[in-house]
Amino acid sequence: MSADSPFRLSRRSPSYWRITFDMPPINLVDYAVFAALGDLVDQMEADDELKVVVFDSADPDFFLAHFDLMPPKESYTGPTWLDVAARMARSRIITIASIRGRARGVGSEFALACDMRFASKEKAVLGQPEVGAGITPGGGATERLPLLVGRGRALEIIAGADDFDAETAERYGWINRALPDAELDAHVERVATRIASFDRKPLAEVKALVNRSTLPTQADLTAGQDTFRTSLTWPEAHERIRRLLQRGMQQRGDLEYHLGERLADSD
Repeated sequence: MSADSPFRLSRRSPSYWRITFDMPPINLVDYAVFAALGDLVDQMEADDELKVVVFDSADPDFFLAHFDLMPPKESYTGPTWLDVAARMARSRIITIASIRGRARGVGSEFALACDMRFASKEKAVLGQPEVGAGITPGGGATERLPLLVGRGRALEIIAGADDFDAETAERYGWINRALPDAELDAHVERVATRIASFDRKPLAEVKALVNRSTLPTQADLTAGQDTFRTSLTWPEAHERIRRLLQRGMQQRGDLEYHLGERLADSD
């Protein structure tokens, strides 16, 4: 990884990697992160020994905060998040999100694109705040969440734009398991090292078989992405995002810590 990489790569063994997001101040996701993740997936797919990758965060308060809503300084021509997510989902490698801190918007969508999700009971917060910011999700939430939690709960999560604790997320099926914070790392380590000890061929085959009935179609994902891009042009969205940025969005502070609650506050 380069010095300006948004994450650190630790090769725990030839068959097990750990990727740690580290993008101060709050792990915002931007196009540079998409590009770096695209390069990472290239490395993953090129490694004949790799079987499992765990993603975690160096910031205990933010796993991945959400997408950076500031206009980009220059045009971007690299891979989209949907490109990266699709490659991760269809890769032979098992991916695991170890969630400590806030995973909202594309942070939640990143976790949804992983094969498994484990979260800290005390410190994990999940949410899809886009509607509260005047826009729509565009990274797979409207397609992946209903497959996991059902229609009603998906609409509760997305249309309500609120924050959810790990125990509720577990009960809904959003994540595999909520664990006491002191037990999260050891549990994920045990799962990852156990998987890494098995043969690569059956792991790849069972993932491909499970994928047949559990992944959304590319057409549906593209429709969600296109709607998100259109929503970013809506005048009402521009005004709502402007007010949120003025109130402290994308800065480490009360609004980001309590975003689900604060989205419903009147100015």
